[in-house]
Amino acid sequence: MSKQTEFANKKALVLGAGISGLSVAKILKQLGADVIVSDSKPIEKFDHDFSELKAASIGLALGNQNEQLLDGIDYLVVSPGISIYIPLVAAAQSRGICVMSEVEVAYRISAAPMVAITGTNGKTTTTTLVGEMLKTTGRQVGVGGNIGASLSEQALEIKADGFIVAEISSFQLEGASRFHPRIAAILNLTPDHLDRHRSMEIYQQMKERIFITQQANDYIILNYDDEAVREMANRAPGKVVYFSRKQRLDSGFYAESGKIKAAVDGKNIEICAIDAIKIKGGHNVENALAACAICYFAGAQIEAMAEVLKNFPGVEHRIEPVAERKGVAYYNDSKATNPESSIKALEAFDGHIILIAGGRDKNTDLTEFMTIAKERVEHMILLGEAQQRFAEAAARQGIKNIHQVASFEEAVKLAYSLAQPPQVVLLSPACASYDMFDNYEQRGRVFKDLVRRLI
Repeated sequence: MSKQTEFANKKALVLGAGISGLSVAKILKQLGADVIVSDSKPIEKFDHDFSELKAASIGLALGNQNEQLLDGIDYLVVSPGISIYIPLVAAAQSRGICVMSEVEVAYRISAAPMVAITGTNGKTTTTTLVGEMLKTTGRQVGVGGNIGASLSEQALEIKADGFIVAEISSFQLEGASRFHPRIAAILNLTPDHLDRHRSMEIYQQMKERIFITQQANDYIILNYDDEAVREMANRAPGKVVYFSRKQRLDSGFYAESGKIKAAVDGKNIEICAIDAIKIKGGHNVENALAACAICYFAGAQIEAMAEVLKNFPGVEHRIEPVAERKGVAYYNDSKATNPESSIKALEAFDGHIILIAGGRDKNTDLTEFMTIAKERVEHMILLGEAQQRFAEAAARQGIKNIHQVASFEEAVKLAYSLAQPPQVVLLSPACASYDMFDNYEQRGRVFKDLVRRLI
């Protein structure tokens, strides 16, 4: 049976009428499935119409969700924003219906090998870097998953001799069963999404799903400096390759004497000077190491990888330079949706930071974040649902100049009134965006627009 005929003449229910859900629904319909899209939100809560779905004869069930939706269903496809713990998913599992994520659908229909990257932080930068490096091989490359185009769209487009590079979240791995990347990487592991996964143990188990179906000739790239990630080697069936920013490795990819280096295949290779890498910060050295490890085993040339590192400008919303106003640089780090990610942003600057933070609180520990903030932040501007808890944690750490505001516009105007060279203004929320925005991208775009309107 061809991989792309698995869904033909089957009935699929897609949960979630967002971008991911609508995309996979269209793909499944294209593959010959009878498809219904369901969302608990009523139609008036959506800001887009569904005429394209109706034109494609895709069913729509919005608002009340009950078990009758499962009648006759072969596949339940769950969007990343929907927890597998909801009653409808449990009911599907009890009926023996195959429950999967969009990533699992993509794997099942893909002819090309997959390269998959997960971790708490750094996924987008590393995934994008890997995509750019693999393009230098001359082979067709698709990049998707948690960023850009949906992975199922890429799976249909990329031929068998190409690559699909996937940024994979723990949410997407919840619904993975046969998902089997040829090369996988786990960048780091810190507390995140515990409101969804319920415990750090379950969160880690979800991340480890990226390699559990691998075979002995597959590769798993692991961060040696992260003890929890390093220890995953004990459960990995594939070939383990470590990377380290902090120490020399006898085998693997590491930073030493200001250089990105590799000890592989009995050779010691110098890839690139760290100062030559266009994206700055210790966390980006880790991302570069992981990308080089992945791409070396995917067949990219060392010289080509080095050129990408020297020219890659970074990704939108991740310590992204926005503008300079009155000698003060403004940076958009809206993608920092947890304290660990914001810590990496703070560490990328030599202090003198006016920090804008806050949003939907994930209730993660703030101690380390506030400790670093005390050293580097001269004014902390807080907003959103988390602002009071953040303000109290900042005060306990002895941080001065804590400001609480009601809106993004007020935050940017206050930062502008306070900022003097050599200070920088950094949006790095350490929180999710859902209290005020649809996603972190929208939050970042609003921030950039407000900054650019400053005179």
